[in-house]
Amino acid sequence: MNKKDIIWKDRKRTLLGLPLSFTVYTLNGEKLLIDTGFLNKHEEEIMLFRITDITLERRFTQRIFGLGTIHICSSDKTTPEFDIKNIKNSKEVKELLSSEVFRERKENRVSSREIFADDDHIEE
Repeated sequence: MNKKDIIWKDRKRTLLGLPLSFTVYTLNGEKLLIDTGFLNKHEEEIMLFRITDITLERRFTQRIFGLGTIHICSSDKTTPEFDIKNIKNSKEVKELLSSEVFRERKENRVSSREIFADDDHIEE
């Protein structure tokens, strides 16, 4: 992935808003990447058109430090639900993510019906 392809990138932050974590979130035009770990690295990739629901939670302590957590539901088999935890500008990131999901679904002509279809039982 080129740096120019990156739409948004941030680290999971401590409760005080400091980016002292080994979890990095990256959004490009097609997918959301979640990189975790220091010695043992793990990268999770969620295609944007698979995201079905986005919720923003901003607890009192998070609001004090300008943070929030975005909860995402997807039709991805390995990661059906996950959180983008303690990020800055969480409301703007949620809106950005929503618009990118909408754009990607429209571009790939994906409807909700296709996302929820059980593709394990498709006959050819």
